[in-house]
Amino acid sequence: MAEQVDVVVVGMGPGGEAAAGELARAGLDVIGVESRLVGGECPYYGCIPSKMAVRAADALAEARRVPALGGTTEVTPDFATVARRIRDEATDDWDDQVAADRFEQAGGRLVRGRGVLTAPGTVRVEGREFTASKAVILNTGTEPAVPPIEGLADTPFWTNREAVAATEAPASLIVLGGGAIGLELAQAFSRFGSQVTVVEAADRLMSLEEPESSRLVADVLAAEGLQVHTGASVDRVAHDGEKFTVTAGGLALEAERLLVATGRRPNFKDLGLESVGVDVSGRALETDAHLRVADGLYAIGDITGKGAFTHMSMYQASIVSAHVLGRGGPGAEYHAVPRVTFTDPEVGAVGLTERQARDQGLDVATAVSEIPSSSRGWIHKVGNEGFVKLVADSGRGILVGATSAGPTGGEVLSMLTLAVSERTPIERLRRMIYAYPTFHRAVEDALTRLP
Repeated sequence: MAEQVDVVVVGMGPGGEAAAGELARAGLDVIGVESRLVGGECPYYGCIPSKMAVRAADALAEARRVPALGGTTEVTPDFATVARRIRDEATDDWDDQVAADRFEQAGGRLVRGRGVLTAPGTVRVEGREFTASKAVILNTGTEPAVPPIEGLADTPFWTNREAVAATEAPASLIVLGGGAIGLELAQAFSRFGSQVTVVEAADRLMSLEEPESSRLVADVLAAEGLQVHTGASVDRVAHDGEKFTVTAGGLALEAERLLVATGRRPNFKDLGLESVGVDVSGRALETDAHLRVADGLYAIGDITGKGAFTHMSMYQASIVSAHVLGRGGPGAEYHAVPRVTFTDPEVGAVGLTERQARDQGLDVATAVSEIPSSSRGWIHKVGNEGFVKLVADSGRGILVGATSAGPTGGEVLSMLTLAVSERTPIERLRRMIYAYPTFHRAVEDALTRLP
């Protein structure tokens, strides 16, 4: 007999944990199902540990910039310091007991194992069944996508999971993939002394972002000594017990370690969704504005295809929680989704790129302001690379997208996200007062350059 409960949450990543906790605190009988670690990819293998490595690598880079600004320094990298911090502060040595206790203290019940739908509202977990009277919420996330390259599966390659668990920086590293994960880790390991080569199949890095972002990051990485190969499709990978050999067209590359960062694969094909009449043939689950896949069945996070970001999962979780509790509220909006690549310089972006806006048939106007030409950028001097790019719909007189790249690109992005989200008139943005001398002044300058 299935146990009767109010809510079952399958997948306790950031959004699942947030929704499960909120619903339990509201007094509902909530079952949280997790086959791995409560908290998901972000705190153990993604956002948090990778940004600890990035923060340490950025500190090394700043120390090396001191001679250009005010003194002398001698920098000796020690990746063991980062490894200890990741183990002790971020992951508790990849133990989720704190997160599990937090959920149960909120009133929920954690069930370890893999959840599968067997009927509408019913989930089986390792021989136990639970029937939810109010909702089943799916938050099963994504896995690293490993391309079908000849020889790759037989080698001890890294994904982001192995990379953040490393105890030392390798002497040399090949990174397959020029997206956010690959570039952040590539630059971090390089700053800790690894000889790094990035191989990207597309014709530019960060191919989903503005071309200006691609050029900026490629130029910075090259200046720091990384080798970057774009338009390079990998044919074969081999490992001889000591080193990797990667063959890509006319390239033959060798390194101690290989990091595969070629994207993510959604986890929803084996959840039993067919048993409740849900199509699983696409790359994501289709939902309505309140994240319903079907009556009583919700999906949040990566599997919805709206952006594989922790902030997206948390945003959707709040909408689902309110809906399940009958509190009403607006549905999800996706016209102003922010994202940040934590390279140095940081690359923040929101909304549409210029190409996407033109493809939608909008009356597009753009403007770019270079950070080094701003007062704050000039003061900042070394390490001041960056720009602000605005994408406007001239017909409506609003911004539909923007990129903020620079030393604090992800922070400057916040005001642009607000402008895109609220569809603030461009003329109103032009009449704002921008504190001097801040990096935000580049936004003001870009606004004056819009036709």
